[in-house]
Amino acid sequence: MSTRLLAVGDNVVDRYVELGFMYPGGNAVNVAVHARRVGSQTAYLGVLGTDAAGEAVLQSLRAEGVDTSLTRIVDGPNASADVYVQDGNRVFGRGLPGVSRFTLAPQDLAAAGRYDVVHTGECSHVEAQLPTLATAARRLSFDFSERPWDYVREHAPHVDIAIASCPSGDRDDAAARADELRSLGPRTVAVTLGAAGAVLLGPDGLVSSPAGDVRVVDTLGAGDAFIARLLHGLIHHEPPRQLLPAATAYASAACASYGAFGYRTQLSTTDDQALSGTNARWETS
Repeated sequence: MSTRLLAVGDNVVDRYVELGFMYPGGNAVNVAVHARRVGSQTAYLGVLGTDAAGEAVLQSLRAEGVDTSLTRIVDGPNASADVYVQDGNRVFGRGLPGVSRFTLAPQDLAAAGRYDVVHTGECSHVEAQLPTLATAARRLSFDFSERPWDYVREHAPHVDIAIASCPSGDRDDAAARADELRSLGPRTVAVTLGAAGAVLLGPDGLVSSPAGDVRVVDTLGAGDAFIARLLHGLIHHEPPRQLLPAATAYASAACASYGAFGYRTQLSTTDDQALSGTNARWETS
């Protein structure tokens, strides 16, 4: 059985200023790409700009086999964010939303119902339409990241699968947060702990798993890789004690190279916002 996943919302060009390269990214785009890599059929619903950055994101999606028939292209700059790497951890600088924010149209909501799972998150700015999207989707996944509890409490009741981050890295804190989050309505809750792994709470109880052993180069996109592998396994009814270690290992492996999933392009040296043309050499690892 092939899983069908629709990722809705944000995309961005991550500009590694100190290295002189940019990489395509964004939670929704990263989940779509990584879920495709682990075997799901995926599509991306979001908005790209008409500049070189938007074209780079579009071509990387197509190169990975992600369906872009629901992707809109709007005249203007693509979303971008400056990224700095300190001891393997990503630190964000200036960010520009570009043309990335949008309103779901009736045809988008109709399309959502054709997928096994729809994923979006706190960076996608679709919260106002979350109740409608939840009604349209067979199963809705949402990444709450490190958002405050008031935000979580407002939106979690609309979600089937909730993902959050526990910055303390403490397993007991993560388990308590998972329990609180699940009490709001989601059937399944995962809380990531960075280098300490993750916990998963569902109908079968709580499971925990350490992170994989890998030399960390860049943590950008690791959480999104975890989500992609988690959703793929949940739809395939993988046992939690097998699924969670597989998801944490997959996320850890994503930390072994720069960018969320590769495809680096050299930044222009003549314009701080312009990127070199799409003829630049891409690297997928």
